[in-house]
Amino acid sequence: MRVLRMALNEETEMNGLRSPARRRTTIAIGIAAIATLALAGCAEGGGDSGDSGSVEGETVSISGGITGTEADALQASFDAFTEDTGIIVEYTGDKGFEGNIVTKVQGGNAPDIAIVPQPGLLKTLVETGEVKEAPEGVVTNVDANWSPDWKSYGTFDDVFYAAPMLANIKGYVWYSPTKFEEWGVEVPKTWDELLTLTATIEEKSGGPAWCAGFESGDASGWPGTDWIEDLVLRNSGPEVYDQWVAGEVKFTDPEIKEAFDAVGEILLDPAAVNAGFGDVKSINSTAFANVAAPVANGTCPMTHQASFLSSNFLDVETADGNVPTVASDGDVYAFVLPGYEEGSATIEVGGEFVTAFSDDAATVAVLEYMSTPEFADARVSQGGVISANLNADPSLASSEFLTEAMTLLQDPNTTVRFDASDLMPSTVGAGSFWKGMVSWIDGKDTETVLSDIQAGYEN
Repeated sequence: MRVLRMALNEETEMNGLRSPARRRTTIAIGIAAIATLALAGCAEGGGDSGDSGSVEGETVSISGGITGTEADALQASFDAFTEDTGIIVEYTGDKGFEGNIVTKVQGGNAPDIAIVPQPGLLKTLVETGEVKEAPEGVVTNVDANWSPDWKSYGTFDDVFYAAPMLANIKGYVWYSPTKFEEWGVEVPKTWDELLTLTATIEEKSGGPAWCAGFESGDASGWPGTDWIEDLVLRNSGPEVYDQWVAGEVKFTDPEIKEAFDAVGEILLDPAAVNAGFGDVKSINSTAFANVAAPVANGTCPMTHQASFLSSNFLDVETADGNVPTVASDGDVYAFVLPGYEEGSATIEVGGEFVTAFSDDAATVAVLEYMSTPEFADARVSQGGVISANLNADPSLASSEFLTEAMTLLQDPNTTVRFDASDLMPSTVGAGSFWKGMVSWIDGKDTETVLSDIQAGYEN
């Protein structure tokens, strides 16, 4: 596959000099080149498939936790690639992916490619010894199209395994612009202004200003970790955040308790939550995606959720029965959760990573395509998502909000940190931290919760 890699690398280097509009006109040409050169690469003897002549008709299996309409959109992103290369891509979404993929890999039933949502889970997969190093072309594409931080999340012991795919910004507050206008309130610029806004909405609406949902099956509690991570990052700064992720700052340290206390001013206040659902404890029984409907129909003034909540508004209705418009003058919109000081462009993000358990020619071709701006543009144009690919086109996003979010993500002046719980050891990030948030909402005192979460490092 050496010839294929060289062609994709040259295409990537040229893309850096093109405008997004010009680049889009080359997508079909680029994919056609993949098809032609993939045949040549296989003729040279590359790959493990045993097919010495062609990758046309080869099937590459991809598995991940993306399901429903988002899975359909992901599958559609390969249509042009399949048409021009003859490589068939079959994506299978698994709601239990995070719990099942390690077992499948260890049992010899791994897909060709996995879309992994957590660097911690990716590290576990790498430790099985079954993950392949990223191909040359993928390395070059990632170097050209992503910031070094994104590459580092797919790198372990100085070996690069997994390219980033999609991204999301965690710390948004979703609200109704119409309701804000009705109440005569504005988007807050600091944490204190947010608390004042909360009190004002409660007074003018006669009910709670916030709704929240932590229920997510075995992963229940993760939406609460996003709240804490946002406050640690914005108010204690990136250095403390990094030390916390590395285990050098403990959950029992003052900086983390300060974040819990700040979040508690909202989530533990019976007057502030849980609009449309019940009392404080109802947060744990409310599914995280179900907060979209009450924001759209006006029964919930504000909710804290990632940029990907925008896709959930496609499945709900406003009070008058219409699909809500996501726009600054529409039915729903969002602002970045503010910190103590105004104007800090600091955001927490999440995302997926593409890693492989096969290195045959067809799989390599798919991997290299998925690390290009062309793939990012294809998926973004399907709607509901954004990419951190620096050479992807934000104007292709399906709403004003997503275009703004993607532009923020690509801005070199934006300080970006990956979701802390996803980077922590799984016994903490996907274990005691998630469980601790649930216990905290159920009424356990903060000091005990912090000690319980910290104890996850000993498991």
